[in-house]
Amino acid sequence: MARLHLFDLDGTLLHGTAAPVEISRQLGLEAEIAELERDFVAERIDSPQYAVRVHALWADLTDAQVTAAFEGAPWLMGIRETWADIREGGDYCAVISLSPSFFVERLLGWGAHAAHGSRFPSVPFTEPVNPTGILNAAGKVKIAQWICEEFGVRRSDCVAYGDSLSDLDLFGAVPVSVAVNADQRLVGLATHSYVGRDLRKVYELVRCAG
Repeated sequence: MARLHLFDLDGTLLHGTAAPVEISRQLGLEAEIAELERDFVAERIDSPQYAVRVHALWADLTDAQVTAAFEGAPWLMGIRETWADIREGGDYCAVISLSPSFFVERLLGWGAHAAHGSRFPSVPFTEPVNPTGILNAAGKVKIAQWICEEFGVRRSDCVAYGDSLSDLDLFGAVPVSVAVNADQRLVGLATHSYVGRDLRKVYELVRCAG
């Protein structure tokens, strides 16, 4: 039976940062996004509220700036190689992230079979963000189930990779999980744990365990 490898983006594939932070850096809005991130982590705002505020913050965002943020971000090493190995072995790899879909979906070009983020309007923005399309921790589990159905994989054959409490529900929904540069509360719940900057070594933990 094929396995489905489910990767978080912010803090997992991206080392020590998040897509909204990298996008905001292109706009010179480091202080503003830092405040917004603090409010979200402290649970003073939820995912839809965060999305509405960040959408307003990015009123002048261009596609070129999104490209610059994506290309200049501190990605883990070996992402393309790892996903190529997963594909060659007959397994599937997907990304599920709370970050904007217009950023997350660019990872399809790196070899992901599927990439799902919070649904934002296209850049440059000409319409408001719809809060109903914004993901939260529980939403990640629903997306994972859709992907399982799409590729004919059982949830019992899934592996989740994440770093924060937004991955908590997904870790609880699948049998194998890997905490990557993670919050200690998540490390205690994970099957495996990794600290470093190479996704190939993360994948080795799963592959070697069988």
